[in-house]
Amino acid sequence: MCLQQFWGTRGFRECPVCRKRTSQENPPLNLQLRNLCETFLQDRSQRESHNFSHISETVLEYKREVNVKLNNLREKLKALCKVQITYDEKAQHIKIQAQHTERQIKQEFEKLHRFLRDEEAARIAALREEEEQKSQMMKEKIEKMNREISSLSDTIRTIEKEMGADDVTFLQNYKSTVERAQCTLQDPERVSGVLINVAKHLGNLKFKVWEKMQETVQYTPVTLDPNTAHPNLLLSGDLTSVRLCFGTQRPPNDPARFSYQTCVLGSEGFDSGTHCWDVEVGDSKGWDVGVKTASGTRLGCMSRTSGVWRVFQVRGQYTAADPTQQHSLLTVEQKLQRIRVQLDWDRRELSFSDPDNNTHLHSFTHTFTESVLPYFWIGLSSSSSLRILPVKAAETVEQLR
Repeated sequence: MCLQQFWGTRGFRECPVCRKRTSQENPPLNLQLRNLCETFLQDRSQRESHNFSHISETVLEYKREVNVKLNNLREKLKALCKVQITYDEKAQHIKIQAQHTERQIKQEFEKLHRFLRDEEAARIAALREEEEQKSQMMKEKIEKMNREISSLSDTIRTIEKEMGADDVTFLQNYKSTVERAQCTLQDPERVSGVLINVAKHLGNLKFKVWEKMQETVQYTPVTLDPNTAHPNLLLSGDLTSVRLCFGTQRPPNDPARFSYQTCVLGSEGFDSGTHCWDVEVGDSKGWDVGVKTASGTRLGCMSRTSGVWRVFQVRGQYTAADPTQQHSLLTVEQKLQRIRVQLDWDRRELSFSDPDNNTHLHSFTHTFTESVLPYFWIGLSSSSSLRILPVKAAETVEQLR
């Protein structure tokens, strides 16, 4: 039976011992041949078993390799899903920001529209008042002229009637007729200045309105960037003040946002020129005011001091510090209510002073070589707040000139 299977595998009939071929269809019965067949089958079985074991180990090794890569892919998928969540949060926050900003824009323009409507109404009222006054003046003059014309017309008719009388009657009335013929009316006065002063109402109208608007519109030299503000900070609608506020809806994390310290940056960086802004610190328990390099890291526990030149107040003590954490205690005669920051970027100078009594506090010289942003930090107190004080728009325009 085994030899027959062997022949079937080989494709021809051959003796496994002597290797001679035979024409017999049935193999001969031989003890030696039987032993040889058994040995052959046993060897074959062992080889197949060895091959199967080797294949199994290889498969396991390959699976372990693939499993490592699969785990990496799973971790990558988790990371992508996590990032997708942040993307979804930012997309939703973008919509909220756009809606809120649109409302603020409409409110600000409504103030401008209200100002323009009030100014328009005031100027039209002034025009109507002038029209009424001058119309009344002309009405009185016309009425007076009508009376004089009527009186003179009556006189002329009377004289014409007396001249048409007979000679005796004319002579009898001559004296009164001559007296009546002498006109006592003054010549009509030349009326001037009674027309509407059009130039007064229309001349440089837009400029005059703009000039008047400057008296009510405020200009703030620094505005805050809400995209950098710590989640527990609340900015005013005009982006000029900031205060601590817990429980507000947290915005999504962003590389530009302070996540550890309650800080916020100005919306515009400076890399040339001179700049000045006053900050009202009031009764805040703790605060920092200064500038920060635009390239400095904002996230993390060290973000408060990284790339920052500042003056700060903690527990009533005033200190100046630079990015290397060199501290200088400041002598302050009375509690600061406001602090003025003066930046001369071209000279690399940064100065702090008390604008209420014009007292210099501290100066940094040869400090920075890149763009800097106004920087603010407020302490963890419910009363903590900072406000950038406005200047009159007219003064700003004059400075720009």
